[in-house]
Amino acid sequence: MLSATVRVAGDLDLAEECAQEAYVSALGAWARDGVPERPGAWLTTAARNQALDRLRREVTLRRKLPLLVEPATADPDDPDGRDGRDGLDAAVPDDRLRLVFTCCHPALSPEARIALTLRLVCGVPTPDVARAFLVPEPTMAARITRAKKKISQARIPFRVPGPSELPERVDSVLTAVHLLFSTGHTAGEGDALVREELCDRALHLARTLAALLPEQAETRGLLGLLLLTDARRATRTDEQGRLLLLGDQDRTRWNQRAIMEGLTVTAGALASGPPGRFTLQAAIAGVHAVAPSFYRTDWPRIVHLYDLLLAVWNTPVVALNRAAAVSFADGPTAALPLLDDLAADPRLANYPYLYATRADLLQRLGDTAGAASSYRRAIELTANAAERAFLQQRLAEVGHADPASC
Repeated sequence: MLSATVRVAGDLDLAEECAQEAYVSALGAWARDGVPERPGAWLTTAARNQALDRLRREVTLRRKLPLLVEPATADPDDPDGRDGRDGLDAAVPDDRLRLVFTCCHPALSPEARIALTLRLVCGVPTPDVARAFLVPEPTMAARITRAKKKISQARIPFRVPGPSELPERVDSVLTAVHLLFSTGHTAGEGDALVREELCDRALHLARTLAALLPEQAETRGLLGLLLLTDARRATRTDEQGRLLLLGDQDRTRWNQRAIMEGLTVTAGALASGPPGRFTLQAAIAGVHAVAPSFYRTDWPRIVHLYDLLLAVWNTPVVALNRAAAVSFADGPTAALPLLDDLAADPRLANYPYLYATRADLLQRLGDTAGAASSYRRAIELTANAAERAFLQQRLAEVGHADPASC
């Protein structure tokens, strides 16, 4: 709804206000007349009409006070802004993706582009955006506010970027879509492990990107990564909603069609030249997808791929995932010093997966007291109910707590 409205309003704050006014209108109209057959379309039309009314009032004001205001920059008789832009609209056919490219304007910092996209275009809550960037929530809220102000002050146009402008925005767009999927794949808060609507939205955007920019190998790499990862969706929890680790999942229930498509797309991306970070992550997901079982996974291959990934994308989360792979390739004793080094990184100070990984290694080494301490810290930092229940069960298994008392 916001994506469609901002094309009319030409201003992000105005589009948000019109969207909110549409919800207020719906409260009255739907209570009186009933919920329409297509509520989403009703809301979008109401929001767009609100924007058109605002623009018409502004045009009228400008005609009456020509010396006090600037000329109108939007034409209410051309609500979609299509005049002279048919070719550009054709370049980005999806409303939401169009706004993603707009939010990823080069005038904004890379972090601001992605945060703004996740919050405003994808509807990801600010706390989840903050978790994705490993920063406190107030820091992320301030970053998003600054980005919105810069768009307004710099008069960054909400228009379709031309074909020549697309490549410089691609990396930020891909990152935003990937983080959107990650937020849905493992919800930061709530009772459910997966937010399926976010995963589906990210997959749709990834498919559109791959079709829009087929010459960009990383668009195919991202699509392959999402397909291969999402193929496991149905097996990540049991019938009671309890989290199942990769080694406990029923691989016969993985979506083989998605796996085959993901492997094909990933192979094409790998054949296009030196792989980027999304293509390498897709290759790692591919190794997991073809393994006959968890313990028969080609762990040395995965460690090698993580080495390549660290060379192009050196982040503490990637290093943590590599350490976990090392623990299965070479044993927990080899991986524990790697975690000790990562523990000194302030970006991971409140990252629950660091402590959960450390707890698992210590449990495998027989250090139940150390494992219990790390499990407790991971539980303190975990907001998702399914993950908390899993960690509480693990804590009980090391003999230091009763799961009912956690």
